[in-house]
Amino acid sequence: MAVPKRKTSSSKKNKRRTHKKLIAPNMTECPNCGEMKRNHHICPECGYYGGEKVMGE
Repeated sequence: MAVPKRKTSSSKKNKRRTHKKLIAPNMTECPNCGEMKRNHHICPECGYYGGEKVMGE
């Protein structure tokens, strides 16, 4: 059975876990209504994407 010979240091452990973190999604201002929306997504407030109405009436 494989057993570590030495205790893993906290710096080694933290270097291994650098990619395990929460990141906030990139947000931009909607050019149509001015509300914040995610990049490359339809604006949830007005339904516009790329200057065209794509959702709602």
